[in-house]
Amino acid sequence: MADNLSDTLKKLKITAVDRTEDSLEGCLDCLLQALAQNNMETSEKIQGSGILQLFASLLIPQSFCTAKVANIIAEVAKNEFMRIPCVDAGLISPLVQLLNSKDQEVLLQTGRALGNICYDSHEGRSAVDQAGGAQIVIDHLRSLCSRTDPANEKLLTVFCGMLMNYSNENDSLQAQLINMGVIPTLVKLLGIHCQNAALTEMCLVAFGNLAELESSKEQFASTNIAEELVKLFKKQIEHDKREMIFEVLAPLAENDAIKLQLVEAGLVECLLEIVQEKVDSDKEDDIAELKTASDLMVLLLLGDESMQKLFEGGKGNVFQRVLSWIPSNNHQLQLAGALAIANFARNDGNCIHMVDNGIVEKLMDLLDRHVEDGNVTVQHAALSALRNLAIPVVNKAKMLSAGVTEAVLKFLKSEMPPVQFKLLGTLRMLIDAQEAAEQLGKNVKLVERLVEWCEAKDHAGVMGESNRLLSALIRHSKSKDVIKTIVQSGGIKHLVTMATSEHVIMQNEALVALALIAALELGTAEKDLESAKLVQILHRLLADERSAPEIKYNSMVLICALIGSESLHKEVQDLAFLDVVSKLRSHENKSVAQQASLTEQRLTVES
Repeated sequence: MADNLSDTLKKLKITAVDRTEDSLEGCLDCLLQALAQNNMETSEKIQGSGILQLFASLLIPQSFCTAKVANIIAEVAKNEFMRIPCVDAGLISPLVQLLNSKDQEVLLQTGRALGNICYDSHEGRSAVDQAGGAQIVIDHLRSLCSRTDPANEKLLTVFCGMLMNYSNENDSLQAQLINMGVIPTLVKLLGIHCQNAALTEMCLVAFGNLAELESSKEQFASTNIAEELVKLFKKQIEHDKREMIFEVLAPLAENDAIKLQLVEAGLVECLLEIVQEKVDSDKEDDIAELKTASDLMVLLLLGDESMQKLFEGGKGNVFQRVLSWIPSNNHQLQLAGALAIANFARNDGNCIHMVDNGIVEKLMDLLDRHVEDGNVTVQHAALSALRNLAIPVVNKAKMLSAGVTEAVLKFLKSEMPPVQFKLLGTLRMLIDAQEAAEQLGKNVKLVERLVEWCEAKDHAGVMGESNRLLSALIRHSKSKDVIKTIVQSGGIKHLVTMATSEHVIMQNEALVALALIAALELGTAEKDLESAKLVQILHRLLADERSAPEIKYNSMVLICALIGSESLHKEVQDLAFLDVVSKLRSHENKSVAQQASLTEQRLTVES
């Protein structure tokens, strides 16, 4: 065989030059046979013989051997080590020229050759790009799209594969294909050829690649991709095929317009069916499919229109089915159910309806099942749902009387920042009422934990929420006992630090809380306010031109309250506050200017 191959390669060098038809064809057949028996070894011999350069001259339209030469190139390019030599031998330009051929076999072998050379090869892709190969292939896909004979479908499959290898994991080439309008063409292909498994699969892989790119979403949204994918999905019974469709659906469903299209095309019903089928199975594939289906369901609910369509005033079949997931024994369904409720709870109307119809009790029961060694993702999701439900004012009292704060406080000992963050957010949403704020503010365990979390520098979200809750407990309770509890637990320094936050809303909340402390319990907090250097911070806030008007206003209110303390008053005098305050009398904001005049009077009288 080896001798035969060497002879063939020598013979080919001669016949390639004088183009003796019979002997040339015999040599090419011999090469194809050798490649079929041992592709790698034969490819190495071809590379060593220098014959690749000759192939470029044989790749001419209307030649009897063109298809065979392209076939040989396609075969050798299956080997990674042959792709750059194919480019260096100048094969790309003549191959791209052959894409203009009318001969179906030439087109098929040329598509294979270019696709294999592009596979995982930067050099191959770059050469095809420079030769303009992609546009010609897309034009072919468009013109051949409607023909359903087997030979044409095979060619379409090869062309799709070629474009996939050309652009795989290459953002700029994928963007180029999108600009050339490949997406509507592929969607049309999928619709017409959905009976052809190989072509369908190739389209799905291509969609999966392109859908990751943000710029593709708008083009996808202007086609009937949602309808085609759902139609295809309904026909699939094999796990692997469904999984391929899921891999396309997930990135597409990040787009709100496509979310709505998928809902309208009936995807949700398919997903609910999968959940029902797989919920009791312990097979690995079924568990994976249940997770994918329920995750996708939650993703569809992230779009405002798609979510509202599925809510149907709280009477919709989908909403009811999702509700039934919460008491389930399956952790994945509990998680998806709680996340779905959190997504439904994105406007006041939905929140009020759900609270009136007993959703809070269901979520509390779920949390109860996860207190000891619970599932952190389920805890986080259930707390997210409760936090969102607590936003409308009318829901707060109902949720408090249902015992939500007690249920949430059971998670105070959690060491998981995502759970801590949602726990804090839920409590902060609930304590608008004075009574609730007072009750929680006197809870020493809670306040001590908040003070501890105010130092969680690795978790900015937890730190910020802890500070905001401390401040909210004071602002809503206006209670001396709450202030004493916070002072005793070491919370004052954190409120002072919060006044320097980069977020105006947090600065303001801190200043209002500190003003209440100064008005109600200055004696108790005096030492802590001194050691936290509050007076110096207020001076800085008032002198800083970038401070927002409400920050300047509340800083002056606080100064007026602080001069009731002898030691703090002395600090105010030492820092020449009068100079800073008098400048603010001409401030463009009327409230600031008025407060500056009042503060100046107070400081002058007290000095």
